[in-house]
Amino acid sequence: MGRRLVTKGFLQKPSQPKFTAATTAEEVASVFQEQIRGKNVLITGTSINGIGFETARVIAKYANLVIITGYNTEKLKLSEEAIKKEIPSANVRPLILDLASLAAVRKAAAEVNAYPEPLHVLINNAASGGGKYKLTVDNLEDQMATDHIGPFLLTKLLAPKLIAAGTTSYTPRVVYVSSNGHTFGPGINLDMVARGDPENFGTFPRYFEAKSANILSAIELSKRSQGKINGYSLHPGAILTNIMQGGD
Repeated sequence: MGRRLVTKGFLQKPSQPKFTAATTAEEVASVFQEQIRGKNVLITGTSINGIGFETARVIAKYANLVIITGYNTEKLKLSEEAIKKEIPSANVRPLILDLASLAAVRKAAAEVNAYPEPLHVLINNAASGGGKYKLTVDNLEDQMATDHIGPFLLTKLLAPKLIAAGTTSYTPRVVYVSSNGHTFGPGINLDMVARGDPENFGTFPRYFEAKSANILSAIELSKRSQGKINGYSLHPGAILTNIMQGGD
């Protein structure tokens, strides 16, 4: 399909219904059920009331396997139970993943790479809600680490498994949940990308940078994989998720 940058909504064919702000997640999944059917999908950040959870919930009806992730075992279990309660036939597999730790990312990726099933889709949805300046265990600024560096490493480590799932009729894909908020930022300051500037720290500037990095990574992924992986980025819209309400 080549490389494309998706900034809003879904790519639609003229014969498909027009999606609006009133369209439900179930309606979208129903339209694309044949494309979802039989696929194995990994979604990061799947706490209840979040975009990742809703994505997992609606595609679980059609997908062969939905891998849900989170760093909190209790919340991850609640998400798994909620999906299986609604869809008893759903094949849901929880995976502990802390994107703020490179060691944890490597451990989770190794677990996924050991799964016997192929991996068709990776959705990099998880993100930090921001807050005060702090460094991760790897001495990286927390928001950039969670929103981009961790997902970047995860994608790199899972890329061979994704490519192996490709066929003559299907190209594996990686989706970055970005934001049109990137337009409010200056792009990416490569001198500050890892640790930021604690003297002039601001949550939103770092958010804008991380989302710009997501978009650029999606473009380059398609390019550097030479079409073996389709990279996408999207703006999900203004949604009252758990992060918007001060949760995670």
